[in-house]
Amino acid sequence: MPPFCYALLVRRLFVLLLLSIIAGGFLWYRHALGPVDSMSTAERPVKISDGMSVGGIADILEEKGIVRSSTAFHLFVRLRGVSKNLQAGNFVLSPGMSAAEVVWILRTGKAREIAVTIPEGFTIKDIDALLAGKDLMEPGAMLDCARRCDFSSFEFLPPPKGLAPRGGRLEGYLFPDTYYAEPANFVPKFFLERMLGEFRKKVAEGLKDDFRKSERSLHEVVTMASLIEEEAKTDEERPVIAGILWKRFDASTGLGVDAAVRYILEKPAGTLTAEDLATHSSYNLRRFRGLPPGPIANPGVASIRAALRPQPSDYWYYLHGKDGKVHYAVTNDEHNANKARYLR
Repeated sequence: MPPFCYALLVRRLFVLLLLSIIAGGFLWYRHALGPVDSMSTAERPVKISDGMSVGGIADILEEKGIVRSSTAFHLFVRLRGVSKNLQAGNFVLSPGMSAAEVVWILRTGKAREIAVTIPEGFTIKDIDALLAGKDLMEPGAMLDCARRCDFSSFEFLPPPKGLAPRGGRLEGYLFPDTYYAEPANFVPKFFLERMLGEFRKKVAEGLKDDFRKSERSLHEVVTMASLIEEEAKTDEERPVIAGILWKRFDASTGLGVDAAVRYILEKPAGTLTAEDLATHSSYNLRRFRGLPPGPIANPGVASIRAALRPQPSDYWYYLHGKDGKVHYAVTNDEHNANKARYLR
């Protein structure tokens, strides 16, 4: 092959290689700017601090799973010439957003609200951990406010005397529901007041007729409902278990609900030892008869209704077997037989 032909071939190959690299780079860049997961509706709080560089912002976004590539995002911001327009603050971003959408939010400072679902049966400590885990506040801020903040405008709350120091007056009265919070303006006291407000609307006022017909006080009902919340696994079980527990309460035979001593010992799981069950606390319902001094969780409406409308039965005992079902018994002998059959 003549030298000039060889040189022309090399030149053409070099041009093709260069074009391939450019095309590949463009395709990578375009792909990297797309959503991490276009189907995702997840919401993740992201904090951008004052003075943070574009590279630092890009790294945080990649770490949080908001953008595919910090390098591509950094390049995108530079090419758009908006690196000086990104604002500091708390933002709610999603893996379903493209890089362009993320940049628009960071430029405009639009911080959307984040959905926070408080499940039935959560304690104040659980709620505190949930909110801290969503970067809405520092760990412990909710617990501290529950103990120290003024909630005297909520007339249905019990006096704090004798209640567990963990949740104080508020434990049991925080209505489980889905709430919306703005990360940039989150205040623990305001969030607690919203939950108390929902309790007032849905329970104290919403079930007013049921309370009027009941012979129990609001505090007794909510405390019993918190036990039912921990003991029952289905809505069908709640009224039956409520009937059993109220029958034991009225007969002063002792409730024997171990969830209460777990609450005071802060031992939600694992085997209870002999030492645990010997705990000298009015929350230990094996040693002390009657209800505990206060709720051990924040019950949902179904458990509160069950406490207000217990289902009468001949049963005095119940247990949840390894078969996933609840087994009732009239006598202690029947209950022991159920233990042998369904728990061992």
